[in-house]
Amino acid sequence: MDATDQRLVEAVLAGKQHEFAELVSRYQKPIVNYVHRMLGNYDDAVDLSQDVFLKAYSALGSYRPQYPFPAWLFRIARNAAIDTMRRRRLSTVSLDKPVETAEGSVGREFAGSEPGPECLLLEEELTGHVEEAVAGLPEKYREPLVLRHASEMSYEEIADALELPLGTVKTRIFRAREALRDTLGDVLAVSERPS
Repeated sequence: MDATDQRLVEAVLAGKQHEFAELVSRYQKPIVNYVHRMLGNYDDAVDLSQDVFLKAYSALGSYRPQYPFPAWLFRIARNAAIDTMRRRRLSTVSLDKPVETAEGSVGREFAGSEPGPECLLLEEELTGHVEEAVAGLPEKYREPLVLRHASEMSYEEIADALELPLGTVKTRIFRAREALRDTLGDVLAVSERPS
């Protein structure tokens, strides 16, 4: 566990509840991103993430320092997202579509020169195909893939968060990538053709 995470957890457990705000500050964005990828709705992800931190605060006394704090926190987020998905029977995952926030719609930014309408249309179609392919993966493959690529967690952190052996995590991510490659092979070949 990160030494500063350990110090903050110990401080909160010693009665300095205000120190929990630093843990929230560190992990709020990754938790919101992870939950958003699981649920497909940004506003729901923000709301659920607040619940995740409340649950984490309440359960902090049961936390074991031999495990990484982020993995413990992501496990709480995972369970909350799964509960929500079960309740709503939600089956889609958004990888890159614009998100509605209080400030307005937040979309993808492009570096360099502005792409033309044809390029934007192709990219939008490709993004749609990728989202459908990821959403079509069985949950046991989709979840570690989303944690790896959307939340940028290490294999070890994913193994801790999902309570799986490291080898199983690597295998599931490999199989998810293979399934996406098989599913998207023709789509990618078409999008790479010169115009």
